[in-house]
Amino acid sequence: MDLLELKHIGVEYDSNGKKLLSLQDISFSVRSNQFVSIIGPSGSGKSTIIKILLGLLKPSAGSVTLGDKPLDPENLKLSVVFQNSALFPWLDVLKNVEIALEPLTKDENYIKETAKKFIKIVGIDGFEEAYPRELSGGMKQRVSIARALATGPDLLLLDEPFAALDVFTAQALREELLDLWESPTFPPDTILMVTHNVDEAVQMSDKIVVLSSRPARVLGEVNIELPRPRNTRSEEFYAVVDSVVKLMSSD
Repeated sequence: MDLLELKHIGVEYDSNGKKLLSLQDISFSVRSNQFVSIIGPSGSGKSTIIKILLGLLKPSAGSVTLGDKPLDPENLKLSVVFQNSALFPWLDVLKNVEIALEPLTKDENYIKETAKKFIKIVGIDGFEEAYPRELSGGMKQRVSIARALATGPDLLLLDEPFAALDVFTAQALREELLDLWESPTFPPDTILMVTHNVDEAVQMSDKIVVLSSRPARVLGEVNIELPRPRNTRSEEFYAVVDSVVKLMSSD
């Protein structure tokens, strides 16, 4: 079943009296329990799609549907993790996670216990009273992931979440996030990630949507059936990476 479907999405901006096309006839779907990545060159409009799904930007053309109904962010529980951890510097780790739960319930005990639970799940328990300035980049991103997961989202949006991290930290977080996603007891069921890292997309995704340069259009989709956990050094893995690179180069 398709959780989400984008149909012929176009986005046009006004710039000094000129029309600039960012997205052109973008169509793809995301099924429930699927990990989908959007990949394309920098500036191709990948993050624009995230803004549309969050309700921050209305497309100039096309539609986004949830099941058979127009997407209403109020009817789909969404969480997002950005490249920048976007933590509140004046709040400690616990409060940075709790703040996402406060609009959902007035039960203070539930808020505190749920925040602590997800802080432990992402491996930063013991740092509940630390402030963002005291954390490494990887730890900040773990707080951001804990905050996103604590709300129990139906769909988790990832906007280049590992791009600012060192190679080893990024790989560890990828593997941990995949473990959480594959666990039947934790949200989210479905993930949509924006990235420019081909290896990352192939490691994590069931399907990759490849975008062209601006104005972005869909060059094609690559379905990945490699068994999990994926051996990122295998010939089969590199064959899929090569197929994605070739598709990107066809623009």
